[in-house]
Amino acid sequence: MPSFGLDISDESIKFISFVLTKNGMGISKYGERKIPPGIIESGKIKNSKQLEEILVNLRKEEGIKSVRVSLPEEQVYLFQMHLEKANLVTIREGIELSLEEHIPIPAQDAIFDYEIVSEDAKNLQVQVAAIPKNVIDNYLSVFKNASMVVPSFELEAQAVSRAVVKKGDNRTYMIVDFGDKRTGIFIVSGGLVRFTSTLDLGGVTLTSALAKSFNVSLAEAEDMKKGFGLQRNAPNKEIFAVLLNSVSILRDELVKHFIYWQTHQDEEGNNNPPIDSIILCGGESNLIGLTDYLSVSIKSKVEMANVWSNVLNTKNDVPEISFKIALSFATAIGLALGNFEYD
Repeated sequence: MPSFGLDISDESIKFISFVLTKNGMGISKYGERKIPPGIIESGKIKNSKQLEEILVNLRKEEGIKSVRVSLPEEQVYLFQMHLEKANLVTIREGIELSLEEHIPIPAQDAIFDYEIVSEDAKNLQVQVAAIPKNVIDNYLSVFKNASMVVPSFELEAQAVSRAVVKKGDNRTYMIVDFGDKRTGIFIVSGGLVRFTSTLDLGGVTLTSALAKSFNVSLAEAEDMKKGFGLQRNAPNKEIFAVLLNSVSILRDELVKHFIYWQTHQDEEGNNNPPIDSIILCGGESNLIGLTDYLSVSIKSKVEMANVWSNVLNTKNDVPEISFKIALSFATAIGLALGNFEYD
């Protein structure tokens, strides 16, 4: 029985599963549950019992027994490592011996996985993702107590890229996952996540700024944000100015990483491949005018993600989740796709 893709964050749990039909892949179930504040903070579980209760209810209501889960980017160390093949017993052992040179925790306290980026007769270049063992243990314990099986944990960035980058497309993209409280910035090249960063800025930041500036409730500010966005016109100029203060922080962060990637060289002195385009996903990427603003100010191609690119042909099939809502399901969709030909 295929596992659900389960995107778990500080604020919510999003889930989705797919089934194979005679016409291809289709959505079996999907949904979202809110997580009250204080249960998870920056990806760390703070109240195991309450999270278990939420998961138990989810299992009973939706029949979810097996889940592929995303790992919080804030807790993951992602880096590349050069290994010489001479005297190398196994790749895993070679990585473990040098692990503490790249992460600030003892090797015995970390769990890691790797992918080979390139190799020749003498050398290997590997991409390593490591996470504190206690973080994994805490998540596993909660799911076990909720009677859910976890076949795999996966980097949030890798799950998102699986959803929004067409299978077999090895070009280089910057993916921006603009969420409620934070923004994930990922660079994907050759089918691998090569860089990740997390920015503590999201839709809540924009809403709060409007509420403060116009002395209105958060609900009214949210309506203003969604209704007007970054439209530079006379009736909207004050709202535009307030939103721009926050969105420009996001732009500056994207420019910083964009320039670093374009000018940085690997250990062999090779230039990184140029970024083809910036792909926006996440629920807050629906902000009116955001794509145009980033495109003009960064002077690069910016496009909204197609989270169904590896699920179905949207020219022939209309998914039951609207385009705007689906943007917030990118991680869950990528995780659920792991059940199929991606294994």
